[in-house]
Amino acid sequence: MKLNAKLLWSAMLAATLSVGLAACEKKGPVEQAGEEVDEAIDTMKRGGEESTANKVDDAADEAREGAEDAKDELQKN
Repeated sequence: MKLNAKLLWSAMLAATLSVGLAACEKKGPVEQAGEEVDEAIDTMKRGGEESTANKVDDAADEAREGAEDAKDELQKN
Protein backbone atom coordinates (compact mmCIF):
# COMPACT_ATOMS: atom_id res chain seq x y z
CA MET A 1 0.00 0.00 0.00
CA LYS A 2 2.85 2.41 0.79
CA LEU A 3 4.36 1.78 -2.63
CA ASN A 4 1.09 2.73 -4.33
CA ALA A 5 0.91 5.99 -2.37
CA LYS A 6 4.49 6.84 -3.33
CA LEU A 7 3.76 5.99 -6.94
CA LEU A 8 0.66 8.18 -6.91
CA TRP A 9 2.52 11.12 -5.40
CA SER A 10 5.34 10.67 -7.90
CA ALA A 11 2.85 10.63 -10.76
CA MET A 12 1.13 13.75 -9.43
CA LEU A 13 4.46 15.54 -9.08
CA ALA A 14 5.47 14.52 -12.60
CA ALA A 15 2.14 15.77 -13.96
CA THR A 16 2.52 19.09 -12.17
CA LEU A 17 6.07 19.57 -13.40
CA SER A 18 5.23 18.56 -16.95
CA VAL A 19 2.33 21.02 -17.05
CA GLY A 20 4.60 23.76 -15.78
CA LEU A 21 7.40 22.96 -18.19
CA ALA A 22 5.25 22.23 -21.21
CA ALA A 23 2.64 24.96 -20.77
CA CYS A 24 4.15 26.95 -23.60
CA GLU A 25 4.55 23.97 -25.90
CA LYS A 26 1.75 23.67 -28.42
CA LYS A 27 1.48 20.31 -30.14
CA GLY A 28 0.42 20.07 -33.73
CA PRO A 29 -2.34 17.70 -34.83
CA VAL A 30 0.10 15.19 -36.33
CA GLU A 31 2.20 15.04 -33.16
CA GLN A 32 -0.91 14.61 -31.02
CA ALA A 33 -2.22 11.84 -33.27
CA GLY A 34 1.16 10.08 -33.12
CA GLU A 35 1.14 10.19 -29.33
CA GLU A 36 -2.36 8.75 -29.23
CA VAL A 37 -1.33 5.89 -31.53
CA ASP A 38 1.70 5.19 -29.34
CA GLU A 39 -0.48 5.12 -26.23
CA ALA A 40 -3.01 2.81 -27.89
CA ILE A 41 -0.27 0.37 -28.90
CA ASP A 42 1.21 0.46 -25.40
CA THR A 43 -2.22 -0.19 -23.90
CA MET A 44 -2.78 -3.16 -26.22
CA LYS A 45 0.62 -4.59 -25.26
CA ARG A 46 -0.38 -4.36 -21.59
CA GLY A 47 -3.55 -6.35 -22.19
CA GLY A 48 -5.90 -3.37 -22.24
CA GLU A 49 -4.59 -1.73 -19.06
CA GLU A 50 -3.38 1.83 -19.52
CA SER A 51 0.03 2.51 -17.98
CA THR A 52 0.57 5.11 -15.27
CA ALA A 53 2.81 7.07 -17.63
CA ASN A 54 -0.01 7.29 -20.17
CA LYS A 55 -2.43 8.42 -17.49
CA VAL A 56 -0.01 11.13 -16.38
CA ASP A 57 0.51 12.24 -19.99
CA ASP A 58 -3.24 12.40 -20.54
CA ALA A 59 -3.71 14.45 -17.37
CA ALA A 60 -0.93 16.83 -18.42
CA ASP A 61 -2.47 17.22 -21.87
CA GLU A 62 -5.89 17.97 -20.39
CA ALA A 63 -4.40 20.50 -17.98
CA ARG A 64 -2.48 22.17 -20.79
CA GLU A 65 -5.60 22.37 -22.95
CA GLY A 66 -7.57 23.77 -20.02
CA ALA A 67 -4.92 26.42 -19.41
CA GLU A 68 -4.93 27.35 -23.10
CA ASP A 69 -8.74 27.59 -23.10
CA ALA A 70 -8.66 29.79 -19.99
CA LYS A 71 -6.01 32.02 -21.55
CA ASP A 72 -8.04 32.35 -24.74
CA GLU A 73 -11.18 33.16 -22.76
CA LEU A 74 -9.35 35.86 -20.78
CA GLN A 75 -7.98 37.39 -23.97
CA LYS A 76 -11.50 37.69 -25.39
CA ASN A 77 -12.60 39.79 -22.42
